[in-house]
Amino acid sequence: MGDPKTNFLVRMLPSLTDIAFILPVVLLFARMDGVKTMLGDGDTGWHVRTGEWILAHHAIPRQDLFSFTKPDSPWFAWEWLWDVAFAWLHLHGGLAAVVTASILLICLTFALLFQLLIRNCENRLVALLVTFLVVGGSSVHWLARPHLFTMFFVVVWLAIIDKNEKSGSRLIWLLPPLTVLWTNLHGGFFVGILLTGTYAVGKLIETLFVKDPKQRVTLIRSSGRYFLVTVASAVASLVNPYTYHLHRHILEYLTDTKQLENISEFQSLSFHAPSAIFLEIMLALAIVAATHHARQRRFTAVLLIAGWAHLALMASRNIPLFLLISAPFVASALSNSLKAVREKSTSLPAWMTTAFQTLHEISEEITVVDRPWRIHTGALASALLLCTMISVHAQAFRLRAEYDPKRYPAAALRLLVPGAGHRRIFCDDEWGDYLAYQLYPAGRVFIDGRSDFYGAQFGQDYEDIVGVKYDWETKLDRYHVDTLLLSPNSAMAGAVKQSARWKIVYDDGTAILFEAAPNNRIFTNSGSKDGADQILLGIARVDTLNFKRTKR
Repeated sequence: MGDPKTNFLVRMLPSLTDIAFILPVVLLFARMDGVKTMLGDGDTGWHVRTGEWILAHHAIPRQDLFSFTKPDSPWFAWEWLWDVAFAWLHLHGGLAAVVTASILLICLTFALLFQLLIRNCENRLVALLVTFLVVGGSSVHWLARPHLFTMFFVVVWLAIIDKNEKSGSRLIWLLPPLTVLWTNLHGGFFVGILLTGTYAVGKLIETLFVKDPKQRVTLIRSSGRYFLVTVASAVASLVNPYTYHLHRHILEYLTDTKQLENISEFQSLSFHAPSAIFLEIMLALAIVAATHHARQRRFTAVLLIAGWAHLALMASRNIPLFLLISAPFVASALSNSLKAVREKSTSLPAWMTTAFQTLHEISEEITVVDRPWRIHTGALASALLLCTMISVHAQAFRLRAEYDPKRYPAAALRLLVPGAGHRRIFCDDEWGDYLAYQLYPAGRVFIDGRSDFYGAQFGQDYEDIVGVKYDWETKLDRYHVDTLLLSPNSAMAGAVKQSARWKIVYDDGTAILFEAAPNNRIFTNSGSKDGADQILLGIARVDTLNFKRTKR
């Protein structure tokens, strides 16, 4: 705690926690595309429309609302509570309110993370450095979608568990009721259950290396407490509109390898991406941290670091979770290692001894200044400024809360409004999200980002169409598609131009709109085609569209 005699004006000064709060905003606007980054995925739109439906009908949807290909089919609106909250924001402030709230949630997450790190790390410079690495690495998944609450709750879980580890706090029994909230906000609620379960297992492993009977009993009791919390949290997760059916649905989805192979969020990160450097550094530091904690016989840390590092390398959407979960262990290991090196500095070269001593002195001075509690005026001021800048609908590119018209068919919308004759539009699933937002409730889509809803078989039909497989027009005809909305760069657009069935009615360089040409019969023969057609389709299939990079 800070000195109670600290001057009030000092408590008004910005702190390192304020800096941690502001870091995501700085990165978002200095190195990324600003507000548009948060709308880099179309899923936000159908989430908002789902929430508006719930507000209007005072019920949770159980059947499809958006497609003409699977109308009224059973559908799980996993994140209904997020949908409602952000639909309310959308009704009162449009996409600007949705984006602003999402950015502030990210900022709050990292401010809480920094607070957690300084409780596990004597060196506040190290804590700030680790926070910066996590901010940079997690930016791969900054989107105005419900998963941001999973990032937030992971930090809350870690903070409560850390409190329990240090003082046996009863706050740990808040985790089951918080699980109810998490479950209805996002399907990643099982991460919290895994965290407490890992602590239960880790404590049991630690008993194998303890000789003191009293310490062994303490570890067994601690393991039992975590086990009870894990079971209670699992039971609490059943409090959702779909009860255990939600768990079964999520399990089926996450074990459907056919789908996961075609969703880029479930693929490994390309290490050519700019943000990959943050992951690489954290992976290296995590190895050091795991070794350090293994020597200290803290096997829970080893299990969490190793397990989530594996998951992060398997699927890019797990990267933020790995970074958040490993951060406290990395920070404490780095701080302890630096302290140990400094204490043994007599065996080091003089220049290195001086460097470590200087770093320690700077850290100590910063700690003295930063230790008194603050009102966090810096964070409050930056939040207010962000809200003001976005809400005034500034024309600056990085502040406009809109879907990027260079990526989405914004200009083509005027030809797609209900009543213009376009009732059954085919486009890729990313644009399907966009159309679900722009055309709902009158317009329906062929496919959107709800890959768990459409399933693997329908997904295969979709891939066959965008891959221009020999029966692609037959499959379009099966769903009575009369309009195609395609990117000029897609392979399918090139093939459609060669088809006598379709005619171009609009092309703005971002989107091409095709209509079914009159008096042209679809080719339904699945047999051989002439050599020219085979070559054309073979070339086109090389550049197929991805099934989706998002989901949930």
